[in-house]
Order: sequence, then structure tokens, then C-alpha cells
Amino acid sequence: MNSNELKEIAEGLIKTTELAGRKSIEIYKKRLKKIIKPDNSPVTNGDLEVNKILTEKIKKLTPNIPIISEETVDLNKKNTLKTFWLIDPIDGTKEYIAGQSEYTINAALVLNHAPTIGLVGVPKKNRLFYSYGKNNSFMIENEKAIKLDCKKKTTKGKIFAVSGSAKPAPLILDVLKKYKVTSFTPMHSSYKFCVIATGEFDFYAAKERAYEWDYAAGHAVAESAGAIITTLENEPFRYGKDDYKNLSLIIKRSKILDA
Repeated sequence: MNSNELKEIAEGLIKTTELAGRKSIEIYKKRLKKIIKPDNSPVTNGDLEVNKILTEKIKKLTPNIPIISEETVDLNKKNTLKTFWLIDPIDGTKEYIAGQSEYTINAALVLNHAPTIGLVGVPKKNRLFYSYGKNNSFMIENEKAIKLDCKKKTTKGKIFAVSGSAKPAPLILDVLKKYKVTSFTPMHSSYKFCVIATGEFDFYAAKERAYEWDYAAGHAVAESAGAIITTLENEPFRYGKDDYKNLSLIIKRSKILDA
């Protein structure tokens, strides 16, 4: 796909992602229902309704590209795809159920193992992030689209990290020390990727955890804004593994953070 085609698809999903966000809030306020999946994780009617809204639109935009969603995937079947959509209708379902604000709505187009389009809606923060290709990452806030370039952001002598936990594992604490991180802030969902894309934070590291649909959309947004994303071993972070499980991860806002 060329840049114009990618742009058309990404922008074609903006209003759909906004609609899905509004629907998630409406369901939470009026008729939220929770069930426990076989893997003991929660899912709500909000997850399922958002999934329906996203998949219906994506099928219209790209009818020939398969869709892999957290809510419909068969994990007993090995993935063999190189090009496909990854959807996590609500990343941070536990936070969504608790009424917190950091849950996200995620859709990413993976082309030849690389996340090339990303949309991340953050309904309760009135933010939506989207990207297509290289150097085309945007945040919509207060109905204004702002182009993101996280390489331009810097706070001299300070490196602020986000963390998936208030008590990071010893391995991650060692990584934070290696990169001279000044402080870290616990944060949920793919929103972590987005606040690095904006330059509000500088760094994130994680052990092997979660699934590809948890990362892909945020990855696309942050990388298109200029962030550097690899495994902890400095290998490329690729998508389309046969079990969809993520490798370790490190996100740096800029090359100047190299240890």
C-alpha cells in the first residue's frame, strides 16, 4: 500500500474509533455486564460492542485483509499471517470495569509483520491517536489534530518512564537504572505508548507479557512519531508470531536515551 492508501484507511477509522469510545462510556454508565473468560480474564458487553463497531468498519475499508481480535481469536490455532488487522476493543478491561480513565480502544494494521497503521482511542481522556506509515503520527484533542514528533521533546537531565506496575520486576528495575531513569509512573493499557509519542514521557520497558493486540496500535503511533522500539535484547519487535505472544519490549523516545 502507498502512503495515500494508508492515510485514507487510517482517517476512515477516526470517526468509528470515536463512536466506539462514546459507546463504551454509554454502556459503562447504563448497562455494563461482566463475564469471566476461560483464561480467567474479564470481558464485558462494552468490549463486545466496541469489537463489533470496529470490525464492521474495517471489513468495509479492507475487505480482503483478515482481522484478529482479542475477543474472537482462536488461540489453539497457529497464526500464519503476515498481513492482518489486530484489534483489542478495550485494552484495560479491569480499569474499564473500575471506572478508571486509562483504558484504550485499539486497532492496528500489520503489513509484512510491521504495524503500519495504528488507532488508539482514550475515551475518558478525550484523546485519540492515529498514525500511518512513517512520520505521520497525530493526536486529536479538543477536536484539533496535532502532528507528533517525540524526538523534539526533551527535559534536560531528566528521563521519565512509564511502568506497567507500581512495583516493577527486578529485571525492569535494572533496565531503568541502566538508562538512568529519573522516575517512573505506573500506567495501564496502550496509553503508555501514546504518552511517549507525545513526549510527555521518555521510556518504557517490559518483560515478555500480553499479546500482540495489546501493543500493535500503540507501537504504530509511537514509532511513527519517532520513538525507537525493540526487544530488551535490541532485536526488532515484529508481529505475526504463531501464538501472538509478545516478546520483551523497550520504547525510547529518542536515540539520545541510548545507554
